[in-house]
Amino acid sequence: MSKVRPPYPAQFRQQMVELVRAGRSPAQLSREFGVTAQSISTWVGQAAIGHGPP
Repeated sequence: MSKVRPPYPAQFRQQMVELVRAGRSPAQLSREFGVTAQSISTWVGQAAIGHGPP
């Protein structure tokens, strides 16, 4: 059974979005912060279209 993790705080998600926009790759951030690259990519996409946090 998979573990359910509480959502990451909005401030953390926003920081990941800003780092991607500054040129870091989701894969780099994934290794550094222990978040999946897919989650980071999702947050960037949501921010780009203005839906949901961040």
